[in-house]
Amino acid sequence: MKAVYFLAAFVLLGLDSKLASASDPSPLQDFCIAVNDAKNGVFINGKLCKDPKLATPEDFLFSGLNIPGNTSNQVGSMVTPAIVSGLNTFGISLVRIDFAPYVGLNPLHTHPRATEILVVVQGTLYVGFVTSNPDNRLFTKVLYPGDVFVFPLGLIHFQFNIGHTNAVAFAALSSQNPGVVTIANAVFGSDADINPDVLAKAFQLDKNIVNQLQSRFWSDNDNRN
Repeated sequence: MKAVYFLAAFVLLGLDSKLASASDPSPLQDFCIAVNDAKNGVFINGKLCKDPKLATPEDFLFSGLNIPGNTSNQVGSMVTPAIVSGLNTFGISLVRIDFAPYVGLNPLHTHPRATEILVVVQGTLYVGFVTSNPDNRLFTKVLYPGDVFVFPLGLIHFQFNIGHTNAVAFAALSSQNPGVVTIANAVFGSDADINPDVLAKAFQLDKNIVNQLQSRFWSDNDNRN
């Protein structure tokens, strides 16, 4: 299974390479390894990068996507990003998503700066996205190991484990920083609270229900992809 995970990761990176130019600008150098300390960096085409002469293979490596994420949370899923300094400026990112049996949900969310391509390597996922106004069409599929699905840039989408075992998927996104807006958290868990009258009108809900929803949302598990 470990070999399947890493094969899936490399396939996703390859599939996503043509998507990258649709979001982040193309780099003008071989690589620009991210650095936190300006003393160890040089400016290449206006960007602060690690001195290329000091680059090592470790700058292009991340180990750990074979480790299951902790799904013991309110939504039953966990997103684990691959943090690779050498991906800086390349307009691409990669994550592992773990889902608890049957109840695991990657909630409704959007990526304002990226298209997402997802491959299932374990379990069964019900996935979908909704198109923009005025149609608001819902596109859904049930995915099995080896299946691939694309979520277009900026559209609301989700993944839900409908199987009785753990599910695992890998997703590549066409931006170094795709951004994520978890719909329920943003609407009912904003800082500060949106006026309940606004939400009651927008969702055609009783104001008491809005108040209850605003009291339930959290901020410690909103790293959705």
